[in-house]
Amino acid sequence: MLHLPELHERPVEDCGEGKFITSSARMDFPATQPKPAADGKVIYYPPGVKEITDKITNDEVVKRLKMVVKTFMDMDQDSEDEKQQYLPLALHLASEFFLRNPNKDVRLLVACCLADIFRIYAPEAPYTSHDKLKDIFLFITRQLKGLEDTKSPQFNRYFYLLENLAWVKSYNICFELEDCNEIFIQLFRTLFSVINNSHNQKVQMHMLDLMSSIIMEGDGVTQELLDSILINLIPAHKNLNKQAFDLAKVLLKRTVQTIEPCIANFFNQVLVLGKSSVSDLSEHVFDLIQELFAIDPHLLLSVMPQLEFKLKSNDGEERLAVVRLLAKLFGSKDSDLATQNRPLWQCFLGRFNDIHVPVRLESVKFASHCLMNHPDLAKDLTEYLKVRSHDPEEAIRHDVIVTIITAGKRDLSLVNDQLLGFVRERTLDKRWRVRKEAMMGLAQLYKKYCLHAEAGKDAAEKVSWIKDKLLHIYYQNSIDDKLLVEKIFAQYLVPHNLETEERMKCLYYLYASLDPNAVKALNEMWKCQNMLRSHVRELLDLHKQPTSEANSAAMFGKLMTIAKNLPDPGKAQDFVKKFNQVLGDDEKLRSQLELLISPTCSCKQADVCVREIARKLANPKQPTNPFLEMVKFLLERIAPVHIDSEAISALVKLMNKSIEGTADDEEEGVSPDTAIRAGLELLKVLSFTHPTSFHSAETYESLLQCLRMEDDKVAEAAIQIFRNTGHKIETDLPQIRSTLIPILHQKAKRGTPHQAKQAVHCIHAIFSNKEVQLAQIFEPLSRSLNADVPEQLITPLVSLGHISMLAPDQFASPMKSVVANFIVKDLLMNDRSTGEKNGKLWSPDEEVSPEVLAKVQAIKLLVRWLLGMKNNQSKSANSTLRLLSAMLVSEGDLTEQKRISKSDMSRLRLAAGSAIMKLAQEPCYHEIITPEQFQLCALVINDECYQVRQIFAQKLHKALVKLLLPLEYMAIFALCAKDPVKERRAHARQCLLKNISIRREYIKQNPMANEKLLSLLPEYVVPYMIHLLAHDPDFTKPQDVDQLRDVKECLWFMLEVLMTKNENNSHAFMKKMAENIKLTRDAQSPDEPKANEKLYTVCDVALCVINSKSALCNADSPKDPVLPTKFFTQPEKDFCNDRNYISEETRVLLLTGKPKPTAVLGTVNKPLSATGRRPYIRTTGSETGSNISVNSELSSSAGNRSREQSSDISETGVSENDENPVRIISVTPAKTEPVKNKEINSDQATQGNSTERGKKRTATASGTENIHQKPEEKNVDETGPSLAAKTRRGRPPKPEPQGTTAKNEETNKPPVRGRKRAAVSQESPGSLEAGNAKAPKQQDTAKKPAAAQRQIDLQRSQVLGSDGDSLLEIDSSPEYSQNAMDLFKACGSSQEDTEDTEIAEGGFLKV
Repeated sequence: MLHLPELHERPVEDCGEGKFITSSARMDFPATQPKPAADGKVIYYPPGVKEITDKITNDEVVKRLKMVVKTFMDMDQDSEDEKQQYLPLALHLASEFFLRNPNKDVRLLVACCLADIFRIYAPEAPYTSHDKLKDIFLFITRQLKGLEDTKSPQFNRYFYLLENLAWVKSYNICFELEDCNEIFIQLFRTLFSVINNSHNQKVQMHMLDLMSSIIMEGDGVTQELLDSILINLIPAHKNLNKQAFDLAKVLLKRTVQTIEPCIANFFNQVLVLGKSSVSDLSEHVFDLIQELFAIDPHLLLSVMPQLEFKLKSNDGEERLAVVRLLAKLFGSKDSDLATQNRPLWQCFLGRFNDIHVPVRLESVKFASHCLMNHPDLAKDLTEYLKVRSHDPEEAIRHDVIVTIITAGKRDLSLVNDQLLGFVRERTLDKRWRVRKEAMMGLAQLYKKYCLHAEAGKDAAEKVSWIKDKLLHIYYQNSIDDKLLVEKIFAQYLVPHNLETEERMKCLYYLYASLDPNAVKALNEMWKCQNMLRSHVRELLDLHKQPTSEANSAAMFGKLMTIAKNLPDPGKAQDFVKKFNQVLGDDEKLRSQLELLISPTCSCKQADVCVREIARKLANPKQPTNPFLEMVKFLLERIAPVHIDSEAISALVKLMNKSIEGTADDEEEGVSPDTAIRAGLELLKVLSFTHPTSFHSAETYESLLQCLRMEDDKVAEAAIQIFRNTGHKIETDLPQIRSTLIPILHQKAKRGTPHQAKQAVHCIHAIFSNKEVQLAQIFEPLSRSLNADVPEQLITPLVSLGHISMLAPDQFASPMKSVVANFIVKDLLMNDRSTGEKNGKLWSPDEEVSPEVLAKVQAIKLLVRWLLGMKNNQSKSANSTLRLLSAMLVSEGDLTEQKRISKSDMSRLRLAAGSAIMKLAQEPCYHEIITPEQFQLCALVINDECYQVRQIFAQKLHKALVKLLLPLEYMAIFALCAKDPVKERRAHARQCLLKNISIRREYIKQNPMANEKLLSLLPEYVVPYMIHLLAHDPDFTKPQDVDQLRDVKECLWFMLEVLMTKNENNSHAFMKKMAENIKLTRDAQSPDEPKANEKLYTVCDVALCVINSKSALCNADSPKDPVLPTKFFTQPEKDFCNDRNYISEETRVLLLTGKPKPTAVLGTVNKPLSATGRRPYIRTTGSETGSNISVNSELSSSAGNRSREQSSDISETGVSENDENPVRIISVTPAKTEPVKNKEINSDQATQGNSTERGKKRTATASGTENIHQKPEEKNVDETGPSLAAKTRRGRPPKPEPQGTTAKNEETNKPPVRGRKRAAVSQESPGSLEAGNAKAPKQQDTAKKPAAAQRQIDLQRSQVLGSDGDSLLEIDSSPEYSQNAMDLFKACGSSQEDTEDTEIAEGGFLKV
């Protein structure tokens, strides 16, 4: 042992509790008389100390021992004489009498003596027996338990004992003992058990010194001794005695070098060898590793590789435990384990793809702490979180969102744009819980970083897209999504609890910064809320009426409508009925609800009303009240929490500041002009939903100021606001009236067309003497019309048209002469200017000639004039319809002088088709529209110009969805199957879905609708569709398989949507309709055999499709269908038509046979050619066998496959409408057959040399390969006949010169429809001009059935969720525009079909 300084040489020390030990000066006393010991040696006691025997009392023993203690305390190691003198006494004190004395004071004093004896006699102890030494140290260890009570009078002596032992390292003597481990274990356990929070730092230090010397100076640490230390790290013990945990922690830190091999051995035994019996702590190994890592990572240097081994265990629960552990180790704030141990980190990341769901879940939860504590690891985590954001498990996708949002709320810089993108994708997840978490998380980020600007402008810019994305979700079908968007808007985007001025400022700049589709969604949200308010208002009105059966039926219908606007409409119906009963019984509650929905209710009043109604309906005995929750949903939707008179006034003030240039527009990220225009648009929208709130002189003065601004859009919006809100201006605000009238007159005469329209409507809406006011506009305008100055015609024509529509009794007659003498004769029937021959089928609005714009407005004027009259007594409607039909037949060139450009002709065709469709909305005009005129109108949807097709389809859908058009017009959508653009077909299908669902819902909600089933039931569109397809100009040969395939595709385009459900045995009903049509004749041409044959052939194709797609169609039809007499004759009694018009072979070909190429839209009389290119030649399969055109690389397939693989063209990136484009066709790989023969026009042979003819033009689509045909397989017949002139789409054949008759009979080619848009090929990447050329036909076929491929393609074209349940409604906004397709892309769901993720063997998720 080391020679240590004597204790009495140390200064006075604090022992805790204010107690001190003082080393007194050494005193010399004469020794007392020696007493003989039991072994014969003489025992010398210190002076004044009598013999200590068992014959005296305990008190006397204590008294004498204290003097002995004092003597030994004062002795030092250099007192050799005294050491010899008191050696017998030292031996005597180790006798059984003292070691087993029952008195604890005696034992304490003896222990102190023994400790001093070990100090004095160091390095050799006076006790030579190993057994005696063991007994002594166990005895001393037991006395150390007295350290527990710091308030004990003897605590100073216990502290002295501990200090002495630690200073001298007395326990190191035990290393010589064989069973020293028992002593050490007992010592460690004793010290850990007695340590508590009343001990001062010195006590802890002495304990540490004592234990660390044993660990560091011994030969090793046994498992039992290690357990006595580690047990204090286990959470259960840690919580019981925090001081013991701290003591163990410091001890391990101090002895890390010595104890690390022992710890490594322990974990190796348990983790690798699986010997859990080596220690009682085996089941706590992961807790211990966590604590040891936190204490000092060096303690686990050899353990970490063992964890990598455990991560690959076959036991899922074991992997889960290791993942939980490592998540804490990697994620802890100060950990650098990921950088220090990259293999382990990479192995851990692999657990994100584990087959075991809890393991993946734990991995995802870890990512949040890791992102917050270690931003440098975000790059490693991003890819794994991306995969998990598409996990098949809902809980994992949910936790990915929570992980990212939690980190983002802590600090936006912790999450990169890619991580935020994952959350953005999940807003369209198939599961509501995931969607809700994603939406709420994004809303919280937006409020924190954009509204409150907690991290500056850069952070605000980073999340500025959130507002648009959240509002886009309002287009989803789910009512839950819509309600959540409304809640987010009210709480996060524009918090309703802000003060009015702050709230309106927030709304003002939000509206100015939204994208167009988000603006539409927000407008739609206000519209829906306003509509729900009106439903509730009507319900309250019904309560005021006397009870009757009709009243009860009306009330029930209103309740069902309200329930559809609440979550879970099924349950909501019961709650709404209950709420209705409460309203009937509680008049005070009714009055509160009336106040809430009254136009004059302020935001503060609304808040009070909602709380009052909720308080009345609350039930204290029912903590969770679903009924109350449902009512709260209803109240939140109808309560005006944002807009009232005060709010409108604040908005107007903000707009005035923008006009004056004193607003914070630039700071808010918008220009003043944008802010003013958006502010007016916002006010315009609010004028529809909250018109009463605008009624103040201050508001109207500001709007008058806007009317005088140069910005046309601003003035137009201001007029519309006056129109919507100015009903009381004439009586209450005469000053405003007198200022407004001349401005409106000026706008009606010389403003823009939109301003003129709004000005006329505004005068009609708000002034009592509107006849006088309108006459003052009508007369000068009608006299000043001059066709020679078309640019000055447009606004007058708009004003005159709307005046004649709004006041027909006054202006119908004078307008007739204007129409006859000027509109038709002078304007429409003359071409004064020559159009620009730019070769394009469409031009932007600003490039359209004024004359054409005037003609378009003239057509609209005719329609408005007729819609105002609403009668055909003067036969003006017949004349107008003939004029419009002639315009369609002539393709827009009514005079046929060929002076008008192609793009202008497209405008006029669109105007004519839209005009017929508009007139059809009025019953008196619908009756006189002939089937031929209807068919001409329908063919506009197959126009050669893409924009014409698009705009016409949108107008058609808008009128149908409002139930304004007769049912027969829905049949027009069947022709969309021929559209070459995938997005147009997808849009048409969605239009059909919405129209059909609206009609079915209307029939359910309105019992009286059963009397009008012929015009409402969607299935009744089938006979109209069959008749329309039978008169399709492309359908010329009833037995031509290619043409029949076209017909079949058009039929299936409609029938697929109709047959989604077999409601009321509708499949059998449709089959019965087709069968009944075969018993009638075509009313359009009843005596023409070929027309009837075509009609019956289409019926057979329809029956073929219905029978093949439904096993339920053979049931009996519930009712006998009624056929429209306008299109079909009454069945004759003796007429029986059981003939099959398509052969069995044709049936098989139609359903499973080789696909054919899709006909190209837009038939043209001459082949289109481009410089250096040979034109395409299209010949039918029946005439040419296996012949294909020269440039035929196109691999086609039936139906939609052909359209989507050979002609699915993006709506952007190419210009479809050039007159002579280069046709570049995108294809997918398919097998090709040898080419036997090709026909070309005789004048084409000179356009290229033989090398060029032999060369194949490649055409590729994204993700496809080129189709290869061998040059030697191409036998070109250069003497083939020239292409005959062909009838233009929607136009009867013109008489032709005799010289061409033979050619026409020889080729006899059917007309082709529209023009396909071109995709950019690899051969000519710079070519962005699309082709309106005819597509070639090729015999190459794919083997999959057309119908199956068609369904796949339709699914791709829709915006769907993982399960297809997030279908995006394109036209849910009130004003559907061309931008709707942009929304279709912008709101595209990023949901993955997560159910298809494959799970591989061996414990890993295969991604």
